[in-house]
Amino acid sequence: MNIGAHVRGGGKLVPSLEAGVEIGATSVQVFVQSPRMWKPSQYSPELLGAYREAQAAHPTITHTFCHATYLINLASADRELYEKSVECLTNNLSVARGMGASGVVLHVGSHKGAGFDDVIKQVAQAFERALDDAEHAPAGVADCPILIENAAGAGGTVGRSLDEIAALIEACGNDERLGLCIDTQHLWASGVDYSSVAGTKRLVRDIGATVGLERLRCLHLNDSKIELGGNRDRHANIGEGTIGAKGLSALVGHPKIRNLPLLLEVPGDGDGPRAKDVAQARRVVMAGIKMYTTPKKKEVTS
Repeated sequence: MNIGAHVRGGGKLVPSLEAGVEIGATSVQVFVQSPRMWKPSQYSPELLGAYREAQAAHPTITHTFCHATYLINLASADRELYEKSVECLTNNLSVARGMGASGVVLHVGSHKGAGFDDVIKQVAQAFERALDDAEHAPAGVADCPILIENAAGAGGTVGRSLDEIAALIEACGNDERLGLCIDTQHLWASGVDYSSVAGTKRLVRDIGATVGLERLRCLHLNDSKIELGGNRDRHANIGEGTIGAKGLSALVGHPKIRNLPLLLEVPGDGDGPRAKDVAQARRVVMAGIKMYTTPKKKEVTS
């Protein structure tokens, strides 16, 4: 079981590991620049090296993920915005590689009504440019992948279904440097009901048949303020939303899901995940595991 959380990275990066420890997380996710500003943060090779060493030697934090800036829109028809987005993604990926991160989670953006088929090629080109142009990780450290995050389905967002994400990866020649991050709230908001063992088993089969389970590297573990199929991105604390603790248990207890990094992006008291949120997530996973390991009682017939 690997319960992680989005934490504040700060200019020195290394303190984010201890921010995770403080709340009992075993993985962390950070922004490497302001999520709502284009200006990239500058990190020295020494600082990135210090983070790599601290992460590699850390006794409890096993994975670091970076979340790309929210302003990125690789599906935009505005050429200036598109180029800024590619440059920003490239920079985020360079920093993540320098940190030795396990992946850069990305919201692809919105086609603003142009249609998914019309933007596949330009999004694929953006992926390829960023993956090729970003600075490589130091010798002995693997280059981390871009992890496409599923969208909640509002407006013309790209990646609102597994089929769309699979199509983007296929357009890049099934590049192994592309992976998947499933957000539980976005999935629910886009109309996927995984709140039962049967529903989760369908979902896992669908992931395997489209994107491929081997590409699923982490999950964003969130409850939802929005009803099933509500098509809006509104996170809730675990057990306080429309999915509920039991509904999330069915998903995170699945044998192919339970050991992946499960990253909390919940509001907490307004400042992000707390220790009580991590503890609640652990309880939810444990309850989910029992759904798949407890033998069903046989019906008594008279």
